Amino acid sequence: MGGLVEILLGIMTAVGGFVEVSEATFAAQAGSRFGYSLLWAFAVATVGIIVFGEMSGRVAAIAKQPVFALMRQRLGLTLGLFTLAASVVVSLITCAAEIGAIGLVLNLLVGGPYLGWAVLSTSVLILTVWSMPFKWIERVFGLLGLVMLIFAAATLKIGPDWSQALKGLVPQFPFEASRTDQLAYGYFVVAIFSAVLFPFETYFYSSGGIEEHWSKKHLMVNRLTTGVGFSLGSLLAMALLINSAVLFRPAGVDPQQPGTLALQAAIPFGKWGLAAALVGLLMAFAGAAVETCLSAAYSVAQFFGWPWGRYKRPGETPRFTLAWVGAFLVSLMIVFTGIEPLKLVEWSIVSSIMVLPLTYLPLLLLANDRSYMREHANGPIANVLGVGFYVILLVVAVAALPLFVLTAGGQR
Repeated sequence: MGGLVEILLGIMTAVGGFVEVSEATFAAQAGSRFGYSLLWAFAVATVGIIVFGEMSGRVAAIAKQPVFALMRQRLGLTLGLFTLAASVVVSLITCAAEIGAIGLVLNLLVGGPYLGWAVLSTSVLILTVWSMPFKWIERVFGLLGLVMLIFAAATLKIGPDWSQALKGLVPQFPFEASRTDQLAYGYFVVAIFSAVLFPFETYFYSSGGIEEHWSKKHLMVNRLTTGVGFSLGSLLAMALLINSAVLFRPAGVDPQQPGTLALQAAIPFGKWGLAAALVGLLMAFAGAAVETCLSAAYSVAQFFGWPWGRYKRPGETPRFTLAWVGAFLVSLMIVFTGIEPLKLVEWSIVSSIMVLPLTYLPLLLLANDRSYMREHANGPIANVLGVGFYVILLVVAVAALPLFVLTAGGQR
């Protein structure tokens, strides 16, 4: 019974913690601009995060190696440092976007100054992480994030054209569209892949496996958490896209702000739907802020071999503690520059996708190394999927910056 409860909690946590500000933003914008036609990008990218997520959890359980402990071993010092620096920058920009979005949501919920809420929420998050062990950090924010299911309920309520939605799951490209729309479509494909395959997902997940002392007996938990939990979480992101296609596309609404996104639940359910949507977004963004800041600290500590882990008291891991507290404070400073959260989301998306190939290469190599993984090394299916998605990531990484420039971040 205890094992079943652990599996169910893992799945629910994965669902509640799957959607964050970049994924929510690009899902809603994709539906508003291109209807159902980008659902396939979410479906394909989800298979990718399941493949690499399962791999990172298996490596953590068997080889006891988190992602960034592999960087220095497999990439060497110079390339490893470059990947570390780029990953930390991406995590900080992403965390700043989450904190900024939290401030906007709280402003909509209760009023008051946006920056004041950003300061207060950052303080609360620091105190929460300081006082909670990893397991409770992960589960509390993940389970609270399940309030986001209000958006899935809204999808069922508004009754989309399911036949057209199913057609959107088939990979496609708008060859008949204008050159401008084709470039924008390509940018959104890149953005969706980046949002779903964000590198902090695997940093946090593999570090969590070690925090919770995973071993061979946790391999089934790992498979079900990544396979079922990530799939259900992705369905929630797809619900945001579908709702936007039905509600916003006919009206020409561009949902760039959390308040606009929350209208997806307000239209079918009224005021209580609006309140639930805003609370769900608040919990999802708060959980993502915690994950990104901890991921930055995990990365630095693991790369340099410092003692780390939230299962230890802060005084036992002083440099790790300073790293995650500092990550929160630097992210807050970025918010205080006045840069809009949406702009931060765009920057994090482009930066993230260019780091992904360097992030996943050491993981792919170690998952194939039988001296570490023994009989749990990648099999033929895992290798075909892993190498296939790695090639896709290389192509997407090369295309990301030119598409970002040519489309002004998807706005043209």
